Amino acid sequence: MGKSKLWTKDFVLVALINFITYLVYYLLMIIIAEFAMKSLGASPSQAGSAVGIFIIGALIARIITGSIIEQIGYKRMLFIGLGIYFISSFFYYPLNNLMLLMVVRFIHGIGFGVTSVVTSTVAAQIIPIERRGEGIGYYSLSTTLASATGPMLGMFLVRQLSFNTIITLSIILLVLGMFGGFILHMPKAKKVVPTNSQQKISIHHFLEKKAVPISLIGMLLGIGYSSIVSFLTSYTAEINLVAAGSFFFIAYSIAILFSRPIAGRWIDTKGENFVMYPSFIAFAIGLLLMGTTVNSWMLLLAALFIGAGFGTFLSSGQTIAIKVAPEHRIGLATSTFLAIVDFGVGIGPSILGAFVPIIAYRGVYISMAILAMVAGIFYLLFNKKILNT
Repeated sequence: MGKSKLWTKDFVLVALINFITYLVYYLLMIIIAEFAMKSLGASPSQAGSAVGIFIIGALIARIITGSIIEQIGYKRMLFIGLGIYFISSFFYYPLNNLMLLMVVRFIHGIGFGVTSVVTSTVAAQIIPIERRGEGIGYYSLSTTLASATGPMLGMFLVRQLSFNTIITLSIILLVLGMFGGFILHMPKAKKVVPTNSQQKISIHHFLEKKAVPISLIGMLLGIGYSSIVSFLTSYTAEINLVAAGSFFFIAYSIAILFSRPIAGRWIDTKGENFVMYPSFIAFAIGLLLMGTTVNSWMLLLAALFIGAGFGTFLSSGQTIAIKVAPEHRIGLATSTFLAIVDFGVGIGPSILGAFVPIIAYRGVYISMAILAMVAGIFYLLFNKKILNT
């Protein structure tokens, strides 16, 4: 008997919509801080806040979206997210002060958060259950490609075009995303009739408790990953490896492109542990290399290990979160995993930044390698609880 079909029109469409969603996010993320400092007179810390508040908006939106997506429906929720993402983009044009930028970034983040939860949930529903690990591995490559092309495109365009022209390009991309949403056929949301206890507002409405254990492991790794996105530029300048640093995320993305599809198939055929333990080890090795690197090849080798480790964990962890949740709470499980991991990435810079003056960048990376191994030990100790077995 042949395999269930994975590469359907709808699977490709939802991956493309997700790619556009993340491409706009990464495209603007790389230029917002510079815009805030040069055009609005913001300090570096204020510019950083303008970047970070987007994540806060996305985090709140993901938690809320997961709790209501089944009631509102996938298609309607997708257009709510894309609509907020699209309309708020126009408010970048008249920006003339930092406070307005913060408000626009927060609302923009809400649109991104809603849309990314819906696309991930729909993808999980479209993928055949017996190929879910493989399918999510392929689907998540749309995020990886956006994370590689978005920053590079932004760094190139900001030197060629005005800020408003780049915003216009982002709006055009979102129009394409909405067009894809119109022709995307989505499965019906799996609604359930709430019991009296479920009608009371509680944490159960906003988080899928069965997905929390693997999400907390992801939060620890997210803190480790935040040391890369926050300090890579400063660190490579300090150790005179700026040229190699510019290729870091290309090497990172290449590792994910090769590792995720393979890891996804292995989850389906060999089980979660066959993939998860190597991902912790690879991530720890990558961070250790970051903290001890003395030349370009070590830095790029670190990128490969980090991509294979953290990148593989993200898709595999999401697969586990979806697998352990009831079918009608897949959307909530998806938002729970993404939100808690995002929380780790969001709080990491402020926590780790306080340690930089004390142990320097090298010490931070070595410490994060230890944290990655601690996360692996937690996974080992609480394996049955995490996998709900």
